[in-house]
Amino acid sequence: MHPLGQTLIVTAGVGRVQRWGDPVEEIRPGDVVWTPPGQKHWHGAAPDNSMTHIAITEQLDGKTVEWMEKVVDAQYRAPVRGQPASTGAAPRPRPSQAAIGDFAPKLAELTDDVLYADIWERPELSKRDRSLATVAALIAMNRPDQLRSHLARARQNGLTREELIETITHLAFYSGWPNAVTAIGVAKEVFGQR
Repeated sequence: MHPLGQTLIVTAGVGRVQRWGDPVEEIRPGDVVWTPPGQKHWHGAAPDNSMTHIAITEQLDGKTVEWMEKVVDAQYRAPVRGQPASTGAAPRPRPSQAAIGDFAPKLAELTDDVLYADIWERPELSKRDRSLATVAALIAMNRPDQLRSHLARARQNGLTREELIETITHLAFYSGWPNAVTAIGVAKEVFGQR
């Protein structure tokens, strides 16, 4: 348990997470998992897989975690939510497949396999820099729906709230005042939820 909760950001591999009393969930790169303060839980790599993640916790009275009993094999190998209990269960759809795959399967495939699995993973730019460029483009094009998720991703990729607000302010002079005002409204919404 964590006194102020925990945020996990999966960066690679396949994992599992279970909040006490809830079913086991499969987690994959790009997934963000929030566990509320004081809620007993566990997380780790899925069977026969590896997983890397970033865990964000805060201290309360100098304490970030209270370790509980070890996870037993029956918990770890329990069926994953939404998958049959058999060992040959299909993996959970990736983010774009889950969001638009039933309506635009090729667009979802290109988004997951080319944009996120290739372009975002290229080493020539850091994910932080890619986020900054993406946020700037979305502000300039006045795309609030996409900006919403990319502001959250930019925070995950290391940009601060202040840097993102300054980016919006700077772009007011290059992409137009209405675009900046719209972007600030989206930022207030996104940052207010964090």
